[in-house]
Amino acid sequence: MPLPRRPHARRRAPSRRTRHRPAADAALLAVAVAFAAPLVWLVLSSLDARATLRVRLPRSPTLDNFSAVWTDEITFTPMLNSLLICGGATLLTVVCAALAAYPLSRFHARFARPYLLTILFSTCLPITAVMVPVYALFVRVDLIDTQYGTALFLAAAQLPFAIWLMKNFMDSVPRALEEAAWTDGASWGQTLLRVILPLMGPGVGVVAIYTFIMMWGNFFVPFMLLLSPEQLPASVSIFTFFGNYGAIAFGELAAFSVLYSTPVLALYLLISRRLGSGFALGGAVKG
Repeated sequence: MPLPRRPHARRRAPSRRTRHRPAADAALLAVAVAFAAPLVWLVLSSLDARATLRVRLPRSPTLDNFSAVWTDEITFTPMLNSLLICGGATLLTVVCAALAAYPLSRFHARFARPYLLTILFSTCLPITAVMVPVYALFVRVDLIDTQYGTALFLAAAQLPFAIWLMKNFMDSVPRALEEAAWTDGASWGQTLLRVILPLMGPGVGVVAIYTFIMMWGNFFVPFMLLLSPEQLPASVSIFTFFGNYGAIAFGELAAFSVLYSTPVLALYLLISRRLGSGFALGGAVKG
């Protein structure tokens, strides 16, 4: 007796998501290549004594470019100036942002929402729009050509967005923890320092990293406010690699850029473990 034939299974038509998958992958690959190409050029050109704008493997890799820029005048002094200016400004920004975000997060007032909207609007203002009056003010109060004056302005420029970020992170900390600390006799300052900020450590790390990166790569502000060559940070001294009539030392520029990126990468690696730990609130509040 012949066996009955099984009906052929109908082939499912490819869904819209499946049809658009190759196009999406190609677009993501193109974006990845566009971002990776400058980094690849940076690494390869730093090891090439005859580097150009072309991305190519060096014929004979060498560290001569690093040796040429590994001096006090070219690298160490500008990097130290950058660390002093950006590190001090970042610390000041984080402290002021935490003090300003606490009442905005914990107390309800009529002016809180307009104040937050004003802060958000302040972050959209281009810094070039205020540099002329700031320069005139710095000349009058004798803050021009001073590193601490430049750090103060950088901190003031990054403070609005830092307050906005800090307030959002602070909202996630339960108020019951503060009430328990107040019951034990802690003041609001002790509560902020010993309860809230340790619990929102990842948020503080995000604010610190973002603020430091934005200041570290700022060229226009120190270029306008600092006049002495010995006080210029690395973000301004990198301009010295661009010579007259289009002559550029590409190899030395790439080597200096690699060294210039090292502090930012080191800061991220130091705080990355803390950022990945999340808010340690599990089990902190129990009935």
